[in-house]
Amino acid sequence: MQFLCTPLPESIADCERQGDYALAKQKINDLLKKEIPELLRDRLEYELYRIGRVRKNYQHNEKDAMKQLKTQIQDITDDEFHKLVQEKRLDFVQIDGERFFERRFAENLCFAEPTYNERKVPDKEREASKKLLHKRLDELLRGDSPKAYRVRGTFTKTLLKAPEKSTIIKCWLPLPKSDLQQRVSSRIKTSIKDFTVSRNNHPQRTLFTQRPYNQSEELSFRVEFEYRITEIISNVDPQQVTVPKLNMDAYLQEQLPHIFFTPYLSYLAGQIKGDEKNPYLIAKRIYDWVTLNVKYSFMKEYKFYEDLSTYAAVNLKGDCGVQALLFITLCRICGVPARWQSGWYANPITPGNHDWAFFYCEPYGWLPVDCSFGGARRDKEEYREFYFGNLDAFRMVTTTGFMAPFFPEKQYIRNDPYDNQTGEMETDTGAVEAEDTVSIKEIIAFDEITDNKERDE
Repeated sequence: MQFLCTPLPESIADCERQGDYALAKQKINDLLKKEIPELLRDRLEYELYRIGRVRKNYQHNEKDAMKQLKTQIQDITDDEFHKLVQEKRLDFVQIDGERFFERRFAENLCFAEPTYNERKVPDKEREASKKLLHKRLDELLRGDSPKAYRVRGTFTKTLLKAPEKSTIIKCWLPLPKSDLQQRVSSRIKTSIKDFTVSRNNHPQRTLFTQRPYNQSEELSFRVEFEYRITEIISNVDPQQVTVPKLNMDAYLQEQLPHIFFTPYLSYLAGQIKGDEKNPYLIAKRIYDWVTLNVKYSFMKEYKFYEDLSTYAAVNLKGDCGVQALLFITLCRICGVPARWQSGWYANPITPGNHDWAFFYCEPYGWLPVDCSFGGARRDKEEYREFYFGNLDAFRMVTTTGFMAPFFPEKQYIRNDPYDNQTGEMETDTGAVEAEDTVSIKEIIAFDEITDNKERDE
């Protein structure tokens, strides 16, 4: 994906800014007929695909958007909606002269503006999930010892629609993998007859299968898995921190296009670091800056962004993955090894996709950082502080390498080219887009492990 570092030609970028996507596509196709540099060709071919995804992300016309906002924010009026549009406080684009609103524009308004968040229609499941988490955080903050848990979960991916003339459907389902705080059981239950499970050391662990496709049937793939996970509580004495003894080069490098040491990010990292030389305290300064300055916001598909770390640092907003990438990038610029971990927020009430980070600190090893969970709780300082160096057990780790390929690799563009939490499908004739599938996550057991022998296995 390094070609995303190649800027679009000015005339094409102007067409997209003005909402004239038909002309943008025409200009791209005209340019692709010429002899042009390979990186530019890759960029333009990818841009054709991205243009086709705009309407999938901007789903609501103006009439539907007004209805959508009224279902999520109490007592909002038509005049108030039109004022938000006029002041460009809602996420929309002009396409052929008509406004279309991003699919989660209402939620993002609530994230951005506290007055609307206070008027948001309550989500009882989300509040119950938050209450369960905060209960455990309070226990840990009062000095309770970290616990281990045995977790069972299921994941089901159902195909709703496939490209015409397809004869084979391929499916990659996410699986938990052993890493740091998590150990994986060999118990996998599935009705799938023939499948391949990637090795645990593969950075994005999956169950892969393929089978003939019949256009007239609904096709589902389901897997049940089990893993053990331990809460992480660290007690670091900054004065004991030393230079890493291991070779950490792999965790100090750029990974274009999203872990990119741009002049702006290099300047920002230097400003945050100041004259501090202790790696632990540098990481803490970076964590404080991100959690106190970057607000949580839902994102469009990551495929729409040229550089997610810079996006977060310039716009001062982003979701869990974007905030994790910004933390990792700033750490690496400052010489602090940092890496990715992601999978699910495995809260039994409302499991969902989630990403976070780790940084390396000798002699303490890898320490967790969850910027989005910390930043979302900045109104309670002890919660914000908790997520620097500590981590709850409501997690399911599937991925330890950002931008890592699947095994076996996909032939067509992935729905998420960087991460893996909801799996992927494709056929022998083309990609299967996310909206043509349904993904269901379930945590069916989340039990504390009390047997010390089993805990230490």
